[in-house]
Parts: sequence; structure tokens; C-alpha cells
Amino acid sequence: MNRINKKLQEDKKLLSIYFSAGYPNLNDTASIIQKLEESGVDMIEIGLPFSDPLADGPTIQESSTQALKNGMTTNLLFNQLATIRETVTIPLIIMGYFNPMLQYGVEAFCKKCKETGIDGLIIPDLPVDVYNEQYKSIFEKHGLINVFLITPQTRIERINFIDSISNGFIYMVSSASVTGSKSGFGDEQTNYFERISKMNLSNPQIVGFGISNNETFTQATKHAKGAIIGSAFIKHLTKNGVTNIDFFINKITSIRKSKFKKA
Repeated sequence: MNRINKKLQEDKKLLSIYFSAGYPNLNDTASIIQKLEESGVDMIEIGLPFSDPLADGPTIQESSTQALKNGMTTNLLFNQLATIRETVTIPLIIMGYFNPMLQYGVEAFCKKCKETGIDGLIIPDLPVDVYNEQYKSIFEKHGLINVFLITPQTRIERINFIDSISNGFIYMVSSASVTGSKSGFGDEQTNYFERISKMNLSNPQIVGFGISNNETFTQATKHAKGAIIGSAFIKHLTKNGVTNIDFFINKITSIRKSKFKKA
């Protein structure tokens, strides 16, 4: 069974952390992953830097730009992850844009993911229909879960279609804006979380965009299986480097004692 599916079966709220590979320093990638697992994180999204990250807010854009300046490439990322499974057991997901994967070769990219122990991919600019018609069989051949995004504006019919071709979790974007920390969610977001929960989809949902602290994590996971923190963690890396990662994570994990109940 894929590590993502095993993790989703655990009876707790899940915390996933996103960071840009090669940031703050080029060779920090493996160390950050190891320290995140040691700190109790459930899943990790490794950002593959790209020069035109349309869905990312300023913090992630800046980290991605710096990672590219540091010398991060697709080949280098795979080299950095070559032995990661000797020390890390939690699910690892590469999140990136389709262009670098297409340039690498989709089949070759998926094969390399399997070899290095990557469990899934999140590709915001790969249309669901294109994936289903052209690439689904390749992903499945190499045991990769492809995670799709939905937003408050996604039509019910589209959500049901995404659910029907998914085999892991659905990335529930909290709003139609780009990534970035928020102080809290308003009625529009909380109503959206509840509405999706009541659809009783086959795949659990994990909320992303705007999760930064105990308050937003709690709000996001009231009706979802877990939440993703990206920009707030990158800000921590910017300020502290790879030190005190456990301190940052413990502020979030300390409130994950309530068990997940599907609404």
C-alpha cells in the first residue's frame, strides 16, 4: 500500500509541511525532511522550484527563486533524495509545475520518483482531463498518487469527477487566492469546508493555503482530515535556517489530540 494511503488511515488529524527544495541553502533539502519527521510531521511536500509559480504567494515565490539561484535542478533534487528512504519513513510528495516534469520526460520523471521513494505528486497546472486521458496509466504504473486541487469555485460535477479518479486525498484550497498565511478563516471558508465535508467524498480532504498556526489548523481540520502549512514554515526557515524546526512544529502538533470524524 502507498505510504499516503497508510497515513490517511491513521485516526488523527494530519499535518503536512511544504518547503522549497534547495532553500534556504542548496543542500538543506534532506536535512529539513529528516528534521520534520523527527518533529512529528505526518507528510512532507517537497516543492520543485520553477521560474513561473503562478499559484504561489510571495513567500513561496521568493524561496523558489532563491533555490533556483542556489542551483537547484530536477536532477539535483533526485540526487539529494537518493538515500532519503534510509532514514525517513513518512510520505513524501513532490509539488511542482508540469513544465519541468515534461522537459524531464513524464515517464522518466515518474520512474525516478519511484526509485527515490516519492509517494505522490501535486501538479497544480496539469488539467484533470489531460491527466486522466494521457498520464494516469504512467503514474499508476510507478505507484504514484496524483493529488488534485479543488477551490470554493470548483463545480460539484467537477469535484465528483476528481473524486472518482483520485486514490489518495483531495487538496482543498481554502480560497481562490494564492498561497500565504492568514490570521484566521471567515464564514465563507468555514462554510466551504463544511459543504465539501457533507458531500461524503470517497477521498479525504486536506486543506491548504492560509494555514499558519494553531487557530487556522484547528479551523481547517474541523471538517477535514488534515492541513498543509507552507508559507509560515518557509518564513521560519528564512529567519532560523534549519534550526529549531521542532519548536515550530510542536506549536502545531500540540493541538492534534482530537480524533478525526467524518461529517
